[in-house]
Amino acid sequence: MVRTFDHHDFDHATLLEAKGTQRVSVCLPARNEQATVGAIVGRLHDALVQRVPLVDEIIVMDDGSTDATAQVAAAAGAVVFDASSTLAAHGAGPGKGMAMWKTVYASTGDIVVWCDADVTNFATHFVTGLLGPLLTNSDVAYVKGFYRRPLSAAGAGGGRVTELVARPLMSMFFPELTSFVQPLSGEYAGRRWLLEQVPFVAGYGVEVGLLIDIAAGWGVDVMAQVDLGTRLHRNRTLTELGPQATTIMQVILRRALPGLVADAAELIRPGLPPAAVHADELPPMNTVASYLERRENGTKFS
Repeated sequence: MVRTFDHHDFDHATLLEAKGTQRVSVCLPARNEQATVGAIVGRLHDALVQRVPLVDEIIVMDDGSTDATAQVAAAAGAVVFDASSTLAAHGAGPGKGMAMWKTVYASTGDIVVWCDADVTNFATHFVTGLLGPLLTNSDVAYVKGFYRRPLSAAGAGGGRVTELVARPLMSMFFPELTSFVQPLSGEYAGRRWLLEQVPFVAGYGVEVGLLIDIAAGWGVDVMAQVDLGTRLHRNRTLTELGPQATTIMQVILRRALPGLVADAAELIRPGLPPAAVHADELPPMNTVASYLERRENGTKFS
């Protein structure tokens, strides 16, 4: 059973004392999120950089936005990187997992926290909740957030891909991970020494890939989850969710039954053009020459 916490368990003073000399990076992969990214960055910068110095840097990895995402994020206090020109030799994107992988390169924190950039009710406890288990438990290396995700007026129905695709497959092949309430959640954090040793799926299967690979390599005992309350964001249509669900199936099945499914697939649906789906993987960051060079040249991580 995975260790479970609540964001209310951690107060700023306790976390600041436990942080010590560790650096914390909060990273947001973002594509066309000008409506929400500024408020998220602004709240973080005001509360957790200026008022309580828990966060050392806020990074937005702009993943091919065609709106003002980059400008809005920079004005609110983030350091903005262009995903297409960061580690371009490994791919220009777009892809959520690729953007996240590139934040491991761009950031300097001993602890890296990821948050989605489309959350409309973002609060700073999303970050402090994730930091809590890592800062107060030296044996915790990776933390997932979970929350209520209202889809309807009744306050339920969110997490459709989780309940219809990810959870059934994980129950069959990775039952040790089924106690994670939101295995696909976009809010999670980890220690750099761990994150730099695992591959990242380039697209939407990144969350479940990390969960399976970390459990396989280090065991569920190094993992924890935190109740972050309620999370509101832009809910996607079933048509949009189909390719995401296919990618997640690819990632889980490839780890459960190597050789069964290919990296590339095509989702066929009546009345719609075929959707090409790719679950390409990026190598562990500690095998990337320019990352190792960066470390040797002065960017030190604990």
